[in-house]
Amino acid sequence: MKWFGRIKPSTRQRIGACLGWLAPRLARSRARIVRRNLELCFPDQPESVREQWVADHFRALAQTIVDRGVLWYGTPEAIKEMVTQTGADRINALTAEGRSVILLAPHFIALDAAATRLTMEVPSAATMYTPQSDPHIDAVVAAGRARFNEVFLVSRKDGVRDLIRHLRAPRPVYYLPDMDFGRQGSVFVPFFGIQAATLLATAQLAQKWNAAVLPVVGFWNPDTGRYHVDVLPPLQDFPGEDSLEAATARLNRELETWVRRCPSQYYWVHRRFKTRPEGEAKLY
Repeated sequence: MKWFGRIKPSTRQRIGACLGWLAPRLARSRARIVRRNLELCFPDQPESVREQWVADHFRALAQTIVDRGVLWYGTPEAIKEMVTQTGADRINALTAEGRSVILLAPHFIALDAAATRLTMEVPSAATMYTPQSDPHIDAVVAAGRARFNEVFLVSRKDGVRDLIRHLRAPRPVYYLPDMDFGRQGSVFVPFFGIQAATLLATAQLAQKWNAAVLPVVGFWNPDTGRYHVDVLPPLQDFPGEDSLEAATARLNRELETWVRRCPSQYYWVHRRFKTRPEGEAKLY
């Protein structure tokens, strides 16, 4: 990873292209999951289009792994050259007003690029993450994600209790809302027309702490090899008078619009529809 952080961008691109070609051929079970997710979410698209998205997805995903060498070990100048951003000033302005802020960060492939780039702009923040099974790798990942300014890493195993402490500070919280974590704390609401187990926590935290919810959306440009991260304006009237379930369904609708911008760069390797409503057949 340190070597990836030192080599020329053009060399990183060639390595990413090679790994992106190999990945679906070596990780066939993951490739099947990607195909199944795209089939479920985009049944109106021709198979040829979905197959191109599969190839594009693994190409982008492989590049993000290579580019983590820059994020974790590269110079600040190299990171700013590779990842541009707009909207970080919104975060700092709301925090300066004493407002709790939730950075709603769906699982796009630019997730790590977005997190690192924003920590360079935001003096203090917290993020929830899933610990790696290997403690040595976990230490590398944790150190890489906390290079700049003050970053508090909150293990997902500890639940949302620590996140609440940071919201009260107030400290912006980088929150990932859109994976299938089972039935506990979730409701079934549509995602691309399919009932998906979705955490209520975003709506619950926003309601409890009057938190502004700012979506963070990032994409990788295969033509330039660069990423762009956009911190969008706060969701208006969220959760408002809606029930927590209705507000969570709204989040999935918002997410659909962002995914449609570049369908291949959502994190399709995850079994998003693993947990099914009672009596419904498995989809994988």
